[in-house]
Amino acid sequence: MPREQGEKVVATNRRARHEYTIEKTYEAGLVLTGTEVKSLRQGRANLSDGYAYIDGNEAWLDAVHIPEYSQGTWTNHSSKRTRKLLLHREEIIKLSHQVSAGGYTLVPLRLYFLDGRAKVELGVGKGKREYDKRQTLRERQDKREAERAMRTRNRMGE
Repeated sequence: MPREQGEKVVATNRRARHEYTIEKTYEAGLVLTGTEVKSLRQGRANLSDGYAYIDGNEAWLDAVHIPEYSQGTWTNHSSKRTRKLLLHREEIIKLSHQVSAGGYTLVPLRLYFLDGRAKVELGVGKGKREYDKRQTLRERQDKREAERAMRTRNRMGE
């Protein structure tokens, strides 16, 4: 029985959904050292530059910044080391086929604790072009303006 229940989000990568069209997501475990876990429990991590890759039959997470633990001593970890991802073999094979087919990237979307275990949500995404990004922003702005107009219209009717 785990001490913690539920999900506690440590970090999210908001830029990833702007830069990539995410088609499918996977949940993967993380192999961490003790000071990394303590640093994550303090809510400190940065996913913005991170990416994942498949090397042989193993999945790796690289360039994710987990700062050194403040009370750590010589046992502290290096902040941007490569970390192993825990996925099922079938998932790793499926991901490697998608990435090798071309145009797809593995992007970390969220870093969180699920029932006390560190997890990362990986997205299989295709890079957006500049006009796609502008169109997404325009659609979001139009939706916001429409909701605002509906709100003011509903207030006038009362």
